Amino acid sequence: MQKRYHTLNDYYRNLFGEKTFKVPIDAGFDCPNRDGTVAHGGCTFCTVSGSGDAIVAPDAPIREQFYKEIDFMHRKWPEVKKYLVYFQNFTNTHDKVEVIRERYEQAINEPGVVGINIGTRPDCLPDETLAYLAELSQRMHVTVELGLQTTYEATSELINRAHSYELYVETVKRIRQQAPKVEIVSHLINGLPGETHEMMLENVRRCVTDNDIQGIKLHLLHLMTNTRMQRDYHEGRLQLLSQEDYVSIICDQLEIIPEDIVIHRITGDAPREMLIGPMWSLNKWEVLNAIDKEMERRGSYQGCRLEENL
Repeated sequence: MQKRYHTLNDYYRNLFGEKTFKVPIDAGFDCPNRDGTVAHGGCTFCTVSGSGDAIVAPDAPIREQFYKEIDFMHRKWPEVKKYLVYFQNFTNTHDKVEVIRERYEQAINEPGVVGINIGTRPDCLPDETLAYLAELSQRMHVTVELGLQTTYEATSELINRAHSYELYVETVKRIRQQAPKVEIVSHLINGLPGETHEMMLENVRRCVTDNDIQGIKLHLLHLMTNTRMQRDYHEGRLQLLSQEDYVSIICDQLEIIPEDIVIHRITGDAPREMLIGPMWSLNKWEVLNAIDKEMERRGSYQGCRLEENL
């Protein structure tokens, strides 16, 4: 079925001429709001292992991780021969540029690698790091994935994000000026404590109107074991979204995102053994199909309500 939004799969097929894997890697970086650089404890939704809970062999050397991941993926898609190395876990520019370069180069020179995706934060991109990314972008496709999560300062403080939306906007401008070929993807989380349906729409409005970005990731908040957010849930400050509410939010968000922006994600994955809720999120394809059906029922598509919401 033809999607009513600009999917990442279609974007990569057009860009690289065929299906392309994102290969997640844990490069051993930490996070500035875990190690005391800006804060302690990390974001309240984050587990002790960060966003890399599904990485096949996170403790293996980087090059070994790369091959273990593609071997695993080839069980389902044996024909794929092009790869994007995805430095996913924690903050992958949180070190000296010499360290960053040494770790990246262990994977990006492997056969079939056509690009690199870098998960990071807006407070961890000094000029020397941007200069290296600008250099990399002359060699391959480079994407910086910035974890914004929310544009509201009160929510950011509540989840211990430890950087402002203003800094995020400034960082996007710096990337665009100093590394113009680098693509920028914004991450937002739906369902954070205290945020209403309208606030979640406003997060998207601000993201796509304030910033020169090329992609967006829309995540469902997963409440995980061994996270500080469990306290919010048990003390009644967090209400988990129903599937019906989530589908409605996503469809409303898609309708106000410009059609040229690539939708990198509209739901997410969480390990079953670590997930407190929402449990319906484990049925990923059911959620994706429900979004497709709702967009079809509405007769809507990505960007169809953009003008009325600017």
